[in-house]
Amino acid sequence: MRRDTFLKSLAALAATGAMPLSAWAATNVKMMIPANPGGGWDTTGRALGKALTDAKLADTVTYDNKGGAAGALGLAQFVNGSKSDPNALMVMGAVMLGGIITGKPPVKLEAATPIARITSEYNVFVLPTNSPFKTMADVVAQLKKDPGSVKWGGGSRGSTEHIAAAMIAQKVGVDPSKINYVAFRGGGEATAAVLGGNVTIGGSGYSEFAEYIGAGKMKAVAVTSATRLAGSDVPTLKEQGIDVELGNWRGVYGAPGITPDQRKKLIDMVVAALKTPSWLEAAKKNDWTPAVLTGDAFGKFVDDEFASLRATMTKSGMI
Repeated sequence: MRRDTFLKSLAALAATGAMPLSAWAATNVKMMIPANPGGGWDTTGRALGKALTDAKLADTVTYDNKGGAAGALGLAQFVNGSKSDPNALMVMGAVMLGGIITGKPPVKLEAATPIARITSEYNVFVLPTNSPFKTMADVVAQLKKDPGSVKWGGGSRGSTEHIAAAMIAQKVGVDPSKINYVAFRGGGEATAAVLGGNVTIGGSGYSEFAEYIGAGKMKAVAVTSATRLAGSDVPTLKEQGIDVELGNWRGVYGAPGITPDQRKKLIDMVVAALKTPSWLEAAKKNDWTPAVLTGDAFGKFVDDEFASLRATMTKSGMI
């Protein structure tokens, strides 16, 4: 029997209830990316989808970008539109937690099913090439002089770069509630704002700005890691006397109401994809650090991150 005929037969059986959908759940994956194209979640989701299809772990992967509210709009669409769907995955990460804390959306992340944390990444702060400032020290000096005059550009309110900006202000003696943070719906918009000189300083995952840093179109002045990133000469905030360190992890969730067996299949599928040449190449290109954590352990990690981020954001005057 030809493969396409076989798949049509499976679909017909599933539609009539003669065969459980979970038996072929991995063949047609629907990937919710709760951000606009061009940002970190978009890059991560599409790299994961490519790894799934390249390794024949899935026959097809379709993508749905829904930006806004630090992922809360996409989360709501995912939760309400994918109930019990064993084919559905949603990219998410630390940014979503911050957005939920500040925005308090009606749809809770707990409604969806934790599958796996897959990467960790640190933020980089950059200056437009036409900036009168040359270093983070220059930015800090202006921040102390007039907090509102420094426009920080980055992801949605509550994103890791927003939190980092507030923490920087606090550490240098500036009221965090006075910072002028300009939130964008996705990494693509934030990149355009920096390139256009429409913000004083921009923050994002290193991979999102790496191309422009390398081409000399942005000047990197600090990273939020504990030590300098491999192969990079960008100084950390800590070595510049600003005691701030903050990671930006990303993961995937499954739909609400899937069975334990369906959840396990999704976990196994994602973990297998992370071992493929396709994924490993993408991880190297984007400077993603492997940070695999699955199932209930991932769920507990997310709960702990919620508590930790809420405490940090409260202390920084963000909520």
